[in-house]
Amino acid sequence: MRVLVACEESQRVTIELRARGHEAYSCDLMEQSGGHPEWHIQGDVLGLLNGRMDFATNDGHLHHIADRWDMIIAFPPCTHLAVSGAAHFEKKRADGRQREGIEFFCKILNADCDKLAVENPVNIISGDYVRKWFPDLAEKYGLPIKPTQAIQPYEYGHEARKKTCLWIKGLPKLKPTKIVSMGEIKGNGFSVGAASWAARDEAGKIIAWNDPRTGVIRSKTFPGIAKAMAEQWGGEGVNKK
Repeated sequence: MRVLVACEESQRVTIELRARGHEAYSCDLMEQSGGHPEWHIQGDVLGLLNGRMDFATNDGHLHHIADRWDMIIAFPPCTHLAVSGAAHFEKKRADGRQREGIEFFCKILNADCDKLAVENPVNIISGDYVRKWFPDLAEKYGLPIKPTQAIQPYEYGHEARKKTCLWIKGLPKLKPTKIVSMGEIKGNGFSVGAASWAARDEAGKIIAWNDPRTGVIRSKTFPGIAKAMAEQWGGEGVNKK
């Protein structure tokens, strides 16, 4: 299959799909950190969603996709959408960041692709928030749209709790692969290894919660979840081309 992995700089899902023989490409505004510039498209993903175009990867090679993508797996930014950041919503409504985030998410959700999965934490797309504050967007995109399922890292071999939602079209629900302990739960409800204060740099030093690198590190897909996505959505149970 030809697969677009949107908003992924880590390339964790892309690498797992490539290992299974699929022509997968990651796309992000950031340069890839997964070590494969030949599989990475650096730029705005919105222009790529419907396929039928030429594009260049970070190694300078040009590629052509004559039709739609066979599958899209997307990890759009949750900064302005996650309900965990509700304390900042008023400011984000006022300056336009939240409207922009909603539109970006919904454009991916409405991509012209038969097999689609969009990942995010519990967010405002699934409730009546958008209908209240952005009624025009609610009408335009048919919001709210409930997620298809919610998954946890501890269902895929990682001792951490971090509820993640999946909006799925044309693909089966993701099945747990290795259920382990959710790990030590701190007083704030976060588990060790999932909280922002657990983010570490290359030398193993803990990075401050407000360091720009923290958000990037925290947004990386857990390897066990990436592997499950590739196996279950890119395996023999899904039609390949």
